[in-house]
Amino acid sequence: MTRQALIIDCDPGVDDAVALMLAFASRELELLAVTTVGGNAPLAKTARNARMLRQIAGREDVPVHAGADRPLRRKPTGAGEFHGEEGLGFMAPFPPKTALADGHGVDAIINRVMEREAGMVGLAVLGPMTNLALALRKEPMLAQRLGPVAIMGGARSEGGNITASAEYNVWADPEAADEVLRSGCDVVLFGLDVTHQVRATDSRIAAIAGIGSPSADTAAAMMRFSEKVERDIVGGEAPPVHDLLPVAWLARPQLFRTKDCRVAVETDSELTRGHTAVEFRETVARGLPHRWVTHADADGVFELLAEALA
Repeated sequence: MTRQALIIDCDPGVDDAVALMLAFASRELELLAVTTVGGNAPLAKTARNARMLRQIAGREDVPVHAGADRPLRRKPTGAGEFHGEEGLGFMAPFPPKTALADGHGVDAIINRVMEREAGMVGLAVLGPMTNLALALRKEPMLAQRLGPVAIMGGARSEGGNITASAEYNVWADPEAADEVLRSGCDVVLFGLDVTHQVRATDSRIAAIAGIGSPSADTAAAMMRFSEKVERDIVGGEAPPVHDLLPVAWLARPQLFRTKDCRVAVETDSELTRGHTAVEFRETVARGLPHRWVTHADADGVFELLAEALA
């Protein structure tokens, strides 16, 4: 079986944690590195959290690099109300045994991609796109060398989750998102329209918890925290597991449907900051360089997660 080589750029984050547990365990993915960014929590915490999760998963072979600590032009804005003060829900932080890898996260992305054949290394971006934007600035050939860039970000018909029209990851650094979408990268966007289709119901969480491994217990605990947030803040029941989807797609793309499009990001208006304008009409868009994910097999995604964690 040919495995998809992959870098994960993230800001853990409870749903990042579930995605990382899948990536650490998946036989379908060759995880080359994890890079972290300030987002859901400050960089010091996201870098620590990624190493905590790596240790739980028993994957000390995967290097973790700290990246950008702030957006390109904006002030950092966290999302602690959705992820807990430390970023990992109910989990108490502990000092990871293994230190951060040498080198900035931006350089780690460039080096891992450029040392392999063009198109062979995929990237899952699960937080603000700051690291990728900086990497594209530093190495102009990166857009042509990268494989698929699977991004959790954006919203169309579902509306936003941080403002009325914006999803958090894009809103947190809209200038970075704009640069990435204009770069020529093979971008596949997992917006709220599709992530809201994949929800952690009680039965799905129980099935993961029933596996009984440290990774499965951790993933279940993250989803239990999200369940509480969904009830207390959103007023719903089963929470979406946003960041799980790009990693699941890279492992098993047949679980998803996509549609060619052009996506533009609002950077000028504070009212609609981070809004993603998704255009499917080629005559209007004058080219459809991006892919928007329209459908996910939710049962299949959770079966994939359970298989990996087992």
